[in-house]
Amino acid sequence: MKPYLKTNRGILFQGDCLELLSEMNECSIDTVFADPPFNIGKDYKNGYDDKTSENEYLAWCEKWISECSRVLKPGGSFFLYATPELNIKFGNFLNEHLDFRHWIAMTMKGTFKRGNRLYPAHYSMLYYTKGEPKTFNDLRTPIPTCRHCKGEIPDYGGHRNKMNPAGINLMDFWTDTSPNRHKKYKVRDGVNELKAIIPQRAIQISTNENDLVFDPFGGGGSTYQMAQKLNRNWIGVELYDCHHISKRLEEECGLFKGDEPLFNYHDIITNVEDSFQPNPLSELSQAL
Repeated sequence: MKPYLKTNRGILFQGDCLELLSEMNECSIDTVFADPPFNIGKDYKNGYDDKTSENEYLAWCEKWISECSRVLKPGGSFFLYATPELNIKFGNFLNEHLDFRHWIAMTMKGTFKRGNRLYPAHYSMLYYTKGEPKTFNDLRTPIPTCRHCKGEIPDYGGHRNKMNPAGINLMDFWTDTSPNRHKKYKVRDGVNELKAIIPQRAIQISTNENDLVFDPFGGGGSTYQMAQKLNRNWIGVELYDCHHISKRLEEECGLFKGDEPLFNYHDIITNVEDSFQPNPLSELSQAL
């Protein structure tokens, strides 16, 4: 495959994720983050048909989940964001290859009640690892405050003075993850996008600087943006919206096309249609 763009930290391909995965070496990726299409007829404004038979959709998902599991390093992490209904099924696929760690629930306001069902108020993210995680970084979040009076909401049973000043431990229930609906936060008009804090936390939990992140569904590019800002290397692929990803990276990270990555992607991907020229900063980066 031919790269669509490169940065000092990453490389993006335009095409089918299964085609790229078939060219990737096993045990080469530190973390996979995936936010696939949900097969619900969503209009992505790019011609993608988001509605096929359930059997066909699940067979396709089983293939890319299996391939993403294959390319993970021992101890690597896989985060899969989807609706609870889908993640129940995706978990069965992941259980064949990896070890379950968490079901992370995320508030998803703005939905509506359907028929004789409860009001759907959350999406989910599965967190699996290939054996024991080689990297797990504890994260903390600010103590929740009232948006009106700015006072702290929990009282912590009178033990506030013993709380860590950096905040509370990140839990498996996230309340700050509703999708970006305002156009000033999106690169694709009319398409709700994942908040960047979701891939950001996945990357921070499971990787260190210079580790390698792979996202098989580029979408608006938030995973690549956060990997770039957090000094992680990344590989991405997107079928339709690469120009939107390019715009995001240039606007949010001040990047320009044509930089060579700090890592040799030819060691990971076979048959890349270009000639790799080592980034002059790569030796310095590795030394640091």
